[in-house]
Amino acid sequence: MSWTDERVEMLKKMWGEGQSASQIAKELGGVTRNAVIGKVHRLGLSNRATASATAKQEPKAKPAPKAEAKPKPVPKAVEPAAKVEAEPAVPKPLPARKQIIPAGQPLPPQPSANEISPEALAKVSEIEKKAKKLSLMELTERTCKWPVGDPATEDFWFCGLPVQQGKPYCEAHVGVAFQPMSSRRDRRR
Repeated sequence: MSWTDERVEMLKKMWGEGQSASQIAKELGGVTRNAVIGKVHRLGLSNRATASATAKQEPKAKPAPKAEAKPKPVPKAVEPAAKVEAEPAVPKPLPARKQIIPAGQPLPPQPSANEISPEALAKVSEIEKKAKKLSLMELTERTCKWPVGDPATEDFWFCGLPVQQGKPYCEAHVGVAFQPMSSRRDRRR
């Protein structure tokens, strides 16, 4: 579809009457609402009919007295701005850590104590005594990423011991995280 002079004139007329871009596109046929909007902007027809133009002009007449009142507050606004520029030189103390509020999504299923072998649980408790207790920012591809504790508290940390090759966790945590399905089924019964 091309914008012929006739179609452009029809667009200008309908736009001036206050019809929506969807209505104009439907009437013209062969164009989308977005094509009409694009053409309106290219033609510089962003203003609507005179009814809306007069509505826009009326409020403009009222702010004139406010414009006279604004010069007085302007010097006051400039003075606080100068004070604000001087204030950033003094570093403000960081606020205390706020409690993390969960997003409402359930946690992925965690293995319960009866699904984990007693040997693996014993190994994990021993390993966690030796853990490096890293923060999230200290983790690397070579450190165990097993979370310990509640993320909403200050006592939350990650294991941090060397990982088992190709896994995100150390040997003890791999034993808990990656268990064959058959052994988990057997322990449930």
